[in-house]
Amino acid sequence: MTSALLTDRYELTMVEAALRAGTAHRDSVFEVFARRLPEGRRYGVVAGTGRFLDELTRFRFGDAELSWLRDERIVDSPTIDWLADYRFSGDVHGYAEGEVYLPGSPLLVVESTFAEGVLLETLALSIFNYDSAVAGAAARMVSAADGRPLAEMGSRRTGERSAVAAARAAYIAGFDATSNLEAGRTWGVPTMGTAAHAFTLLHDSEEEAFRAQVATLGSGTTLLVDTYDIETAVRTAVDVAGTGLGAVRIDSGDLPSLVGQVRRQLDSLGATGTRITVTNDLDEYTIAALRAAPVDSYGVGTSVVSGSGHPAAGMVYKLVARRGDDGAWLSVAKKSADKASVGGHKAPVRVLDGGVATTELVRVGDHETAAHERALLVPLVTGGVVDERYTGHHGVERARDHRRAAVAELPAGAFRLGRGEPVIPTIYA
Repeated sequence: MTSALLTDRYELTMVEAALRAGTAHRDSVFEVFARRLPEGRRYGVVAGTGRFLDELTRFRFGDAELSWLRDERIVDSPTIDWLADYRFSGDVHGYAEGEVYLPGSPLLVVESTFAEGVLLETLALSIFNYDSAVAGAAARMVSAADGRPLAEMGSRRTGERSAVAAARAAYIAGFDATSNLEAGRTWGVPTMGTAAHAFTLLHDSEEEAFRAQVATLGSGTTLLVDTYDIETAVRTAVDVAGTGLGAVRIDSGDLPSLVGQVRRQLDSLGATGTRITVTNDLDEYTIAALRAAPVDSYGVGTSVVSGSGHPAAGMVYKLVARRGDDGAWLSVAKKSADKASVGGHKAPVRVLDGGVATTELVRVGDHETAAHERALLVPLVTGGVVDERYTGHHGVERARDHRRAAVAELPAGAFRLGRGEPVIPTIYA
């Protein structure tokens, strides 16, 4: 399926006007960056790169799309003819998926003609803004969980396509599984899920429901124990599944108090190895509040798929350089007071001191990388050819590993949940 119409109309009308003006084929450099992080966040996590690369390969105007553009008089006939042959042939560099980013980080750099590059603005922003928002929120939840597993289960709280993207982004950020099957099929994210309250209510008794689930899924399953009375349900669950019961799930109530009670009851019944998972409108703050409770795992829905209150990462796509008529590169940038940007080719590095990040240094122009610096841009597309190492299932696992290493470089202050400034400064040089 083509991704060419997943865009705004003005991208095409700019191409039409530039073709008429003779400026459409000027060599240009576009950047994706965030002017600021979501309020109170100390760092962000890049997610969406693999999805963007996949959609880039499908960015084609077929007969159906061209006919619609013609019938609706979106652009003129010469522009239709140009779109019919559209194939991105430029270069794309970017922060590796899973990388930490800060305000001003040029996390995606598109080098092409103006016409080829400007068409990708909406596609890039719609992917990176959502996926990175989810990944940034998920990373905070992973830190708050302090090593305990998390499952993403927010499919019913967002759009059907966004649900798949959210599951992927959360997994990259350190979640362990998702309830979304399409995310499992498309991206290789491990899937999980057992039963909802409806399954218990279907049966004549809670015991019958538990027996049906255990008969199908085995004693290692997770039984939902808060449909009626939790204490009674826990006793019934152990009676049905035995002391080898895999886990119980609590989805309501005063979790810190209930978890302690359930743990004591399970232990008194001999089910000392039975785990406790909680799934009651959790976010990073409630997860942190449960750190001292005997919780074994968490399921998070609405908060993670909504970016925990920030469903978009605030990224923009800006032209920062173009060739002049004499062939020389010109730096260009918006200069308005509240939306100013920095023009020119850039070479961003992460400055490290003993393996700990101290600065996001964005050099304008070409520079050598010093021994105590880590270069941040990697080639993603060369001459229109996508580097497949960053796509598919293996790309997701690569991103997950990269996120783990990048976050490990951050100073301890990065993981505070209270409001604060970016953990390291961004400096242009």
